[in-house]
Formats: sequence, C-alpha cells, structure tokens
Amino acid sequence: MKKFQIKPTVYFGAGSIQVLGELVYKSALVITDPFMVKSGNIKPVTEQLRTDAQVTVFDHIYPDPDTALIAEGTEVFINTDPDLIIACGGGSTIDAAKSILYCSEKIAERGKKRMFVAIPTTSGTGSEVTNFSVITMDQRKIPVVDDALLPDIAVLDGGLTKTVPPAITADTGMDVLTHALEAYVSTDASNFSDALAEKAVELVFEYLPTAVNHGNDLEARGFLHDASCMAGMAFTNASLGINHSLAHAIGGVLHVPHGRANAILLPWVLEYNAADQRAKKKYGTLAWRLGLSTKNAENGAQVLQAAVRMLSEAIKIPASFREAGVKETDFHDNLDRMTKAALRDNCTKTNPLQPLTEDLRNLYKKSYTGGK
Repeated sequence: MKKFQIKPTVYFGAGSIQVLGELVYKSALVITDPFMVKSGNIKPVTEQLRTDAQVTVFDHIYPDPDTALIAEGTEVFINTDPDLIIACGGGSTIDAAKSILYCSEKIAERGKKRMFVAIPTTSGTGSEVTNFSVITMDQRKIPVVDDALLPDIAVLDGGLTKTVPPAITADTGMDVLTHALEAYVSTDASNFSDALAEKAVELVFEYLPTAVNHGNDLEARGFLHDASCMAGMAFTNASLGINHSLAHAIGGVLHVPHGRANAILLPWVLEYNAADQRAKKKYGTLAWRLGLSTKNAENGAQVLQAAVRMLSEAIKIPASFREAGVKETDFHDNLDRMTKAALRDNCTKTNPLQPLTEDLRNLYKKSYTGGK
C-alpha cells in the first residue's frame, strides 16, 4: 500500500499574497532574513497583516541554518506564543521556520491551533510544500523528514522572485530540476508523483533560461515558481536520491551552494543511475516529452544527460567543482568524510541503485574534474 499526500493549500499567481489579509489570528511571528527587512522586500507581507494583531519579526536567518539558530528562533517563538507563523524567504528561511515550529511545539502550549504559512522568494527548494527540513550540524547537512513539518498554506507569488540575481536564479532552478528528476526515478515514485515531476521538468527547461537572463519576465518567474512547487510535491511523496546525498555532504563541508552542487553532480548521477533499466527507460521518456528524442529511443537517457549539460552551460553553471572554486587540497582532504556522509544520508535509501562507497567516491571525483 502506498500513500500520496497533498498539503498544504496552495495559493498562486500575481497578488496571491493578499490571502494573508483573510486569515484570523491575534499574534503573528514572521520569520525571514536580514536582507528581506533591509531591502524592504518583506513589506508586501507585513502590509497584509492585521493592524490589531501583535506582530514580531525574527530576521536572523542565515544560509545553511544550524542548531544554534533553531534554538534562538525557538526562544523567540516561546516568548511570543504566536497563532500565525509566516516564513518568507528562500529555502533556508522556510527550513529554519519548520524546525523552529517543530521544536517549539514540543515545549509551547500543546493543542493550541496555529497556522503555518510559507512564502518562498526563490524558485528552488519547494520547501513550502515538503515535509523536509535541512539543518546543519557539525558541518553536516542533516535532512529531517516528518509530516509535522508541512505548512498549512503555501503562497506562490512569482513577483516576489523578480529581484533574485541571475546566478541564484540559475542555482535554485537547477535544484528544482534535480528534485523532479530524482523523484521521477525514486524507488518510491508513483503515477501521482511522476505527473508532477514530468511537468516540473518541462517547465524548467522552457522557462529557466528566460528567468535567468530576463529577470523581470514575470511569466517566466511565475512558471518557474510553479515548477518548484510541483517538484516539491513530487519529492515529498517519492523522496530523492544520491544526487542530494552527495550535494548535502559537499555543501555541509565545503559550503558549495546547494543548487549549484546539485547541478554539477546531476549529469554524472544521471549516467550512473541509467545502469538501472527502469531509470533508463524513464529518463528516455523525459527526453521524448521534451522533444529531444523519439519515443522509446535506446539513447534517450544519454540525450537527457546531454540536455542537462547544455542547460547548465546556457545559464553559466560551473561544469565542475574545480571550476566552481573548490580547492583541490580541500576536496581530497574531505573526500572520505563526504563520501561516508553521503552514503548514510536518508536520500540514498530511495535511489534507483544502492551505491557502494566507491561508487559515490567516483561520482565526486568525476564532478570535481568535470570528467577531464
């Protein structure tokens, strides 16, 4: 027996932020990062909040949130005891908010009805609709998976992403693609998750280059935002694979941005997973759906790999970790540590092939040099 869960309620399209004005609450906690406050980008959110409610803004979120940050946020939560929690920002902000809420619920008044709203300002993690939260501990990125982490409402307003710089748009967009591709061939994939993953892949290939090169194109931004959410729905039900396991490990130790790490690893992981006949066939199906090959073409998986490389090149993603600025000594000094962390990562469990330690090591080596 399998389960497919659809949560949260998703409001999308231009002006969808206005749904905040319809909510009923007495106390609100807005969780965001310092840039959102200093730039004024948080104003579209706070302007929708009730004037007669107590509103607290916790803006201490930083990239790769760790346990110290979660503890700080939990203290603020306990002191304010909000009945509305709004996470507004990128994946790090929403992940941090999930963990803060999760920890606080263990301590705060139990049984109190609280509403959790996630408002992403980047099109990447899909965290607004997933039961995942990635927290850094001891230089390791640890994915926490629990249905209690799912928000109640997700607000997808593409206009909130138009100021995201091209490089970050590229990185986060490739994270979306990786989510969709890994969910698609996961051992827990289903017809339901496949439908979402397929559409997300199509939207990324069609709209990511435009969003990167023409950031004010709100149609491209909106469709990419939709793709991020769809991919998130797919992988919260089907889980992920070793691409994310490897990216979590190298991101935690060598601080490579998550989406960029995924993009660099992706062609090599596709090649590795294509040794599994089920995955190879599904990759070929995607190549056909993208109009890149005939249906059931024997080389469909290879065509998809080539297309991913071309997409990365078109949006100026580095072709290797070396090109991304990772020093050779740092890479080799931490290779064993990263490989072991990737092997025990929760995402590895649902990869099409169960890797050996040496398999993961070789994938790291290829992605470091770009195969050269």
